[in-house]
Amino acid sequence: MIELCDRRYALPARKTVVFCVDGCGPEYLDKALADGLMPRLAGALAAGGLYVRGRGQVPSFTNPNNVSIVTGQPTRVHGISGNTYLDAATGEEVPMNDPRFLRVPTLFEKMEQAGVRTLCITAKDKLRALLGACREEGPRPISLSAEKAHEQAIPERGIGSITAAVGRKNPSIYDWDISHYAMEMGLALHERLSATLLYVSLTDYVQHKEPPRGPMSDRFYARFDALFGEYLDAGFVCGITADHGMNDKTADDGSPNVRYLDDALREAGLSGLRVLLPITDPYVVHHGALGSYATVYLGAPTRDGAQDDGALERAAEVLARLPGVELVLPREEAARRFALPPDRIGDLVVLGDRRTVLGKSADYHDLSAVQRGLRSHGGLHEAEVPILASHPLRPGERGWLLGAEADDADAARGQRSALSNADVFDLVLNRLSTAMA
Repeated sequence: MIELCDRRYALPARKTVVFCVDGCGPEYLDKALADGLMPRLAGALAAGGLYVRGRGQVPSFTNPNNVSIVTGQPTRVHGISGNTYLDAATGEEVPMNDPRFLRVPTLFEKMEQAGVRTLCITAKDKLRALLGACREEGPRPISLSAEKAHEQAIPERGIGSITAAVGRKNPSIYDWDISHYAMEMGLALHERLSATLLYVSLTDYVQHKEPPRGPMSDRFYARFDALFGEYLDAGFVCGITADHGMNDKTADDGSPNVRYLDDALREAGLSGLRVLLPITDPYVVHHGALGSYATVYLGAPTRDGAQDDGALERAAEVLARLPGVELVLPREEAARRFALPPDRIGDLVVLGDRRTVLGKSADYHDLSAVQRGLRSHGGLHEAEVPILASHPLRPGERGWLLGAEADDADAARGQRSALSNADVFDLVLNRLSTAMA
């Protein structure tokens, strides 16, 4: 048993893996299952496996949610508030990809200290350092990426080439198959590394480009299911969740449905405000740096603490009147409501609705990659995620899953649960019938 923050985790009794299917709102799985595209997952569920709808973290972006999954904690505790944040000391927008931003250890660091060999694989290389973070001296989690697999090796384990071990070259990060390559890496490497606890984080290029039942989406989920089956055949207990969902964000004419916050503030005569888009990351082909969550800072980030509350109030009023803006919250209220670290968010937090994304200014964004339709995330409407397990719950765990009044009848496929994606390792390590095997 290990302890991490306020939680305890059993050491894996069997080989265990959690898949984070990036951008996978529950509707993707629902429709793929209904269409017969995922027979192995359907079979696991029919045999007593678990599928509920839970919640992700807000903002519904990649970095904060992946780190919540691997720490079991909300953003307020682990400190990763977005894909990017504003460094108060320098005034620069900084990618939150470096382990120095983590405020707590990951589950994998703790497991390694307890003698459990772990393996983290991410499709997007930007997550590799966070997932493999180690704050103390001792054994380190092995962390690899499909994106850079051709550059990686584990010579101390006799693995001179990751691609040779997998048996094929890694696809481009903008290939529909790059996520499956990450899954193939886990299958190819875990025995050679003696790894018994795995985390495989996929990428959401397909979900950004197609809704459920699109041809590429169908291929994606059919191939995911086949590989999921290979993990089952290899003896794994499997958990599945997502970092966030995905929604169509296009206007009636097919162009991105954007509200430009800098432009709106300038037109209202407000100056000295700075808009930050925490969705920003290296993968602009996915989303054009447009998401449904933004933060606004008053004045220079190195200010002495004095604030012009009148300017903030006026800015909040201007932004709240924009069509498609769902919420404008002051810092402390946003931090309380969404369990965010107040020192790493702006003076205002702005959320778009289901159909709307937020940008800086019309001349800031290159929309060439998303002109044929934009699907994106970041707000409340992309925070519902699937939570699945390949094996049944232990007796007595239904209440933990769905609330104190729950019973077995409440565990029908797709039932909403009080769980979040931060609970998935608690689920697969502590709550399943296999955990006591």
